[in-house]
Amino acid sequence: MINTVLDQASGLRRMNQTNQAVKVIAVTGGKGGVGKTNVSLNMAIAMGQQGQRVLVLDADLGLANCDVMLGLRVERNLSHVLSGECELEDILVEGPHGIRIVPASSGSQNMVELSPAEHAGLIRAFGELNADYDVLIVDTAAGISDMVLSFSRAAQDVLVVVCDEPTSITDAYALIKILSREHGVYKFKIVANMVRSLREGQELFAKLSKVTDRFLDVALELVATVPFDENMRKSIRKQKTIVDLFPKSPAAIAFKTLAAKAAKWPIPNQPSGHLEFFIEKLVNR
Repeated sequence: MINTVLDQASGLRRMNQTNQAVKVIAVTGGKGGVGKTNVSLNMAIAMGQQGQRVLVLDADLGLANCDVMLGLRVERNLSHVLSGECELEDILVEGPHGIRIVPASSGSQNMVELSPAEHAGLIRAFGELNADYDVLIVDTAAGISDMVLSFSRAAQDVLVVVCDEPTSITDAYALIKILSREHGVYKFKIVANMVRSLREGQELFAKLSKVTDRFLDVALELVATVPFDENMRKSIRKQKTIVDLFPKSPAAIAFKTLAAKAAKWPIPNQPSGHLEFFIEKLVNR
């Protein structure tokens, strides 16, 4: 009798874990060179250090570099999943502190030219993963391609990385504009990256907010100011993240603070009405 009750309790725990909703964060930016992948990986590893079960999708499908930046050996990637050679589960690669990476291919024109149906199929495939995760971080490509828009809309939180360059602010505005007007995304979290001071980060956010407040019906929130840090370059050369290699450096502390903050962002109580990552778990919730 006792064993039966224990088995039932164990089964209920497994069921609750399986149905646990996954926090999905898209990290994006209007232009290349703003440090988007650095933000994605450092936030992911900081979350892993803090006990979160983290999955990272390298969603720059034609110019993948998450695995390269972490010095990981990859045998198969998303191109093999889309060709039907294997399942999504088969290509996962383990990174530092237990995080898992979904690697994409590099230098593949076919992956860049996926149809909307193929994007949707890829998003749905995440619902079939066997392991349970607390967080999915989607490291998108730069720009406003269909691929970037599809993955950003399918996330619960959109993190826009900007730096203090006119083109970065202009392109971030363009991305926010199209996501809000054409895809129904109205809330954006902003990371001011590679800034010289907290004040510079706040001024950068103010520049972007001034334009969006005037022309768009959106809400922006400054969630992190990451300082320019010489240790970042050293960590990139050694194929490590700064939170791992220089944990007490200013940028590492900023990433750890962002990770702790992101872990507390609420997960919606119900689906948004369009295709989302892990939508089955939101429905079951």
